[in-house]
Amino acid sequence: MAHIVILGAGIGGMPLAYEMKDKLRAGDRITVVSNNPNFHFVPSNPWVAVNWRKRGAIEFPVEPCLAKHGIAFNASGATRVHPERNQVDLGDGSTLDYDVLAIATGPKLAFEEIEGMGPEGHTQSVCHVDHAAAAGAAWDGFVATPGPVVVGAVQGASCFGPAYEFALIMDTDLRRRKIRDRVPMTFVTAEPYIGHLGLGGVGDSKTLLESALRERHIKWICNAKVTRVDADKVYVTEHDENGQPKKQHELPSVYSMLLPAFKGIDAVAGIEGLTNPRGFVLIDEHQRNPKYTNIYAVGVCVAIPPVEATPVPTGAPKTGYMIESMVTATVRNIRDQLDGKEPAAKATWNAICLADFGDGGVAFVALPQIPPRNVNWFAQGKWVHLAKIAFEKYFMRKMKKGTSEPIYEKYVLKALGIVKLKS
Repeated sequence: MAHIVILGAGIGGMPLAYEMKDKLRAGDRITVVSNNPNFHFVPSNPWVAVNWRKRGAIEFPVEPCLAKHGIAFNASGATRVHPERNQVDLGDGSTLDYDVLAIATGPKLAFEEIEGMGPEGHTQSVCHVDHAAAAGAAWDGFVATPGPVVVGAVQGASCFGPAYEFALIMDTDLRRRKIRDRVPMTFVTAEPYIGHLGLGGVGDSKTLLESALRERHIKWICNAKVTRVDADKVYVTEHDENGQPKKQHELPSVYSMLLPAFKGIDAVAGIEGLTNPRGFVLIDEHQRNPKYTNIYAVGVCVAIPPVEATPVPTGAPKTGYMIESMVTATVRNIRDQLDGKEPAAKATWNAICLADFGDGGVAFVALPQIPPRNVNWFAQGKWVHLAKIAFEKYFMRKMKKGTSEPIYEKYVLKALGIVKLKS
């Protein structure tokens, strides 16, 4: 019988394990491998970074939850995949054999690509709960002695929503503390315009997000490359529409949060035929690697080309709903492969996002993600803030309990009232 190994226990890996368990044949088994014993709900990290959430509220131990469903777990992480012999080297020195491998690890954060960037340098991050907790500790120090702030996403980044969220959540927190007037803020982004989001814009995202920044007195620089970060300054080169440098900025900063570019994890990077030069896993329309046909991948670790060429490089985001769709297609295709059939299921790759601004927020739906679209919708209001809080609780409850139902499909689309509009 087959052994299915899943690398990653996050927003892709956990639902994949639960859905796959429901599709197993008698005698098949699943092992989930992660370099972290806990699951954490990444979309809530901006709240942790301003101490609106404690990390314990958005994470829980993985092993007991999976054990209830008869799923094995190893928290030592994967150090190297050997696709030619169907094995994975683990961080504890052991080796795991697999019949089918599903990669759902998320990315490696490429802080090292910019001097002075990252938690080990001079910028904060909301990409991981460890980083968000450290950012929250730094925030406590910052609000005691406030000054200029720089926030945004650097060249090559593919996840822009959290940058907007954090900028506006910081603004809300500072206004509540009545010290906003002491904090000049600059939003720095590789996007060609505000609201591009790596998606070529969604609906009226440009106008609405520009308005949100303008109303809160947040200046912005687009087509920006961050060249270096010092303890008290961020160096930015602004480019024109042809990608040529047009202005140099030296931005004073007491507190900076810059989202990095992503790469593939070390365990798969550089494996010819499995990954691209950035280490992202190559897949066909069925989430399967073309060379190693018993390897599948879902989520941020997947190689997806940019939606369009931009003057400064930007990537395409992988939102929760897209990941959910990838998971469902992968599970069906793995079962077909186990049954000796050719995989047939395809993910829809639609994009849905609830972005909280602390006292309001924006929501967008792009069906499909790449234009032209059947649905191209963007809206704002306090209801988004409330909806994201509710969704966090709902998602955490479902992950603890173990569910194979489509969470985004059931909750977000229904909440937005557009289930019948999806492509």
